Amino acid sequence: MSLLAHAQKPAKADAASPKATAAAEPAASAALKAAVAGSWRDPKNVARDGARHPLETLQFFGVRPDQTVIEITPGGGWYSEILAPYLRERGRYVAAIVDPDTQSSADSRKYYANAKKNLEAKFAAGPAQYDKAAFAAYDSYKPAFGAPESADAVLTFRNVHNWRSAGQAEVMFKGFFDVLKPGGTLGVVEHRAKGDVPADDKSGYVGQAQVIALAEAAGFKLEAKSEVNANPRDSKDHPNGVWTLPPVSRHDAADAAKYQAIGESDRMTLRFRKPR
Repeated sequence: MSLLAHAQKPAKADAASPKATAAAEPAASAALKAAVAGSWRDPKNVARDGARHPLETLQFFGVRPDQTVIEITPGGGWYSEILAPYLRERGRYVAAIVDPDTQSSADSRKYYANAKKNLEAKFAAGPAQYDKAAFAAYDSYKPAFGAPESADAVLTFRNVHNWRSAGQAEVMFKGFFDVLKPGGTLGVVEHRAKGDVPADDKSGYVGQAQVIALAEAAGFKLEAKSEVNANPRDSKDHPNGVWTLPPVSRHDAADAAKYQAIGESDRMTLRFRKPR
């Protein structure tokens, strides 16, 4: 594992024939199912599959095992447990993490340093799954995730609200556009507000139209929406925002049953395409 280098732009591959593409789809689906069912996954993460729908989400994004996929701020590696093994033999998994040294406050530097250390330790402890995973450390104010037009897909899960509140959303989406190949995919999952919310909103929810506008302003075209991660039970008016709900469950003990019955947040799932 090493910091992702700005390598030479890869040669453009010939497009696969429709027949070959069709034949590859069942194999890719089987490989993805095997990764989701992997025995190496943390049981606590597996327990959330019913709320996060990893198989259906990654199928919707069209992630193939021969692609270069960049996951933006993987956190504790929930999706890394699936994507890194899935891409290990034929593709490439890149964990894009904030470079602690680019942060202005001591608290931020400490937070991102710990996040980096913990994810590196997770990967080091499972070489059979993560030995070919790469890291790309980026400046959240001037993000670059790799060589221009070097990635097939960029995926982000529940991060947009943080970027909006920090005034970084526009440059992040521009960075996604720059690193993707023409025709590449941007997959976004985000807590869905009832409508537009202010940039400084503290609920953790974002309006779906606002996310679409951010992506389109960067040059992307919205290709499809999915309700695979929708939760109609989520009223989105909780005292501690999305963190009131599982898995954080920041609420009074007396309200545990109420919020467990709601489950995790209602989430938009959007697939964008970089024009060719």
